[in-house]
Amino acid sequence: MPEPTAITLGRKDWLWLVGIWALVAATLLWRSVHGSAGAPLFLDTDDAMRMVVVRDFLDGQGWNDLVQHRLNTPFGAEIHWSRLVDLPLAGLLWLARQFTDFRQAEWVAGMVWPLVLLGALLWLSARATLELVGRAGLLPGLVLPILSPAILAEFSPGRVDHHNVIIVLTMATLLASLVALRRSGAAWFAGICAALALSVALEAVPVMLAAILAFGLCYVADPARAGNLMRFGLGLGGGLTVLLMLVRPPDRWLEAACDMISPVYVLAGVLVGLVFVVVSLLPAPRRAWQRLVLLAGLGIAAGAAVILAYPQCLGGPYASLDPWLEENWIGAIIEAKPWHASLPELPAYAITVGAPVFLGLIAAALAFRRTPEKRLGWLTLLVFLVLTTLVMLAQIRGARLAILPTIPAAAWLIAVTQQRYLAQRKLLPGLALAAAWLMFSGIMLSIVVSNVVNLLPDGRAQLVSATRASKQPCLAGDAFADLRGMPPERVMTPIDLGAHLLLETPHGVVAAPYHRNEQGVLDAFRFFNQPVSEARKIATNRGLGLLVTCPAMPEMQGTGLGEPNTILSLLAAGRPPDWLEDVSLEGPLKIYAILPEEREQSASN
Repeated sequence: MPEPTAITLGRKDWLWLVGIWALVAATLLWRSVHGSAGAPLFLDTDDAMRMVVVRDFLDGQGWNDLVQHRLNTPFGAEIHWSRLVDLPLAGLLWLARQFTDFRQAEWVAGMVWPLVLLGALLWLSARATLELVGRAGLLPGLVLPILSPAILAEFSPGRVDHHNVIIVLTMATLLASLVALRRSGAAWFAGICAALALSVALEAVPVMLAAILAFGLCYVADPARAGNLMRFGLGLGGGLTVLLMLVRPPDRWLEAACDMISPVYVLAGVLVGLVFVVVSLLPAPRRAWQRLVLLAGLGIAAGAAVILAYPQCLGGPYASLDPWLEENWIGAIIEAKPWHASLPELPAYAITVGAPVFLGLIAAALAFRRTPEKRLGWLTLLVFLVLTTLVMLAQIRGARLAILPTIPAAAWLIAVTQQRYLAQRKLLPGLALAAAWLMFSGIMLSIVVSNVVNLLPDGRAQLVSATRASKQPCLAGDAFADLRGMPPERVMTPIDLGAHLLLETPHGVVAAPYHRNEQGVLDAFRFFNQPVSEARKIATNRGLGLLVTCPAMPEMQGTGLGEPNTILSLLAAGRPPDWLEDVSLEGPLKIYAILPEEREQSASN
């Protein structure tokens, strides 16, 4: 089978890449500084918590100490996030602190990090497109990523969570898998990138599976690729083993965990590596179906071994979560809902991210059929696309992984339609070219869909948008000015306010939206929605000193409003219980001092 010709970025290509990146970076910076008045830089809860974790790490918290000591106050709660993302952020934050105060330094780090990752992403997108499409696809390969709202949202200033890192590592794994078709050494890098992605977050499991399937299917199609099986398998299994030892203390190397890198996933990676090494050393069966059966049989055996060793993880990363929380909390997160279920609530986003992915699948299948000289490359891309699309269909937030593998397929379709237009110079091919650009230009598609949605009567989409906008003033830094000057207290807040209160003040909070803080999350729900006597008991047991609420948050309009004697219903009626003293000043937050029981009794007497 002919091997693809190596194509690299030339000087002019680099000028295009740097120019496009600089233009987008300047636009995003301007929008963050001038176009988002009143919105905090770290708007998302996870971004705020990431900066809390990085700040604590830089101020002396140990590499292996993943406990957030001010969360689940006064007990603390472990965060399952990877220190590998904290490290570069801590470096940026330390550097910025040499020139400015710590709050400004956090602003600088939050601005710089996602834009650096955006530059890396554009390079990866351009290189992957060149591998499959050639120079004719370079411009779409550079431009289309910045025209996707799903991508811009993850690489805008303030996005310091791990999602953009996973997107970059997804493209790095894909690119290495493509390059391995003509340069076998890249198979090592593909395995290491897949291992690194999984060690950062388990949302990369589909990426690892896609790479495994891609290398396996390439061997099935061409047994001469057996060497790549061994290189990828050793890179994956060895990489996961080293990373486990790096990010976990020795006394926890054998501790199983379903929500982060642990022996569960290391065993799976090592067994895959072992299977690939064994298959690469065996004489290759003559027929493709025989090679497929060999790989499938050994793969099923490896999967069965992992299941037998760790059956508790069959339920996924939330397998051990309280069933009530999984149904009433995790299940209520819009971004965690299936793609079809998100259509009524986020129609513009669901269509904007879904249409390019579905069309990209069709384009990749056509390219696979029409370009036999690069068939293995398109097969690799199709595997990545199918796996990430399935994730998107299961959870709409999976779209952020599916968008980027779509770009080479989109570039191929645009290049083909452009070639036809240039050959004929007629209206129909011109319209086809414009339609190809439009369907893959998410921002343009979003404008069209949003205008249509806005013409419809008020419904769920408008309600979701209005709810998200209404709580923003509560998350801005100025909203915490009064709390910032108080001595450290133990605070009860709505769950979605907890991370920002940790970021902006010295206080501890009961809950923030992290599943390992199960008891804190349950207590927060009970405090607001159970009878007021239960809330008093929780406050006493935890030694709480303050209740801080944001009336605009959905949690403050929760299930407890239908009950006559809950904190929610009493606050909504303007009649807080005697043991809550309103000490709020001006601002969007309501602050109540929680009186000790002896003061409450003397006040009632």
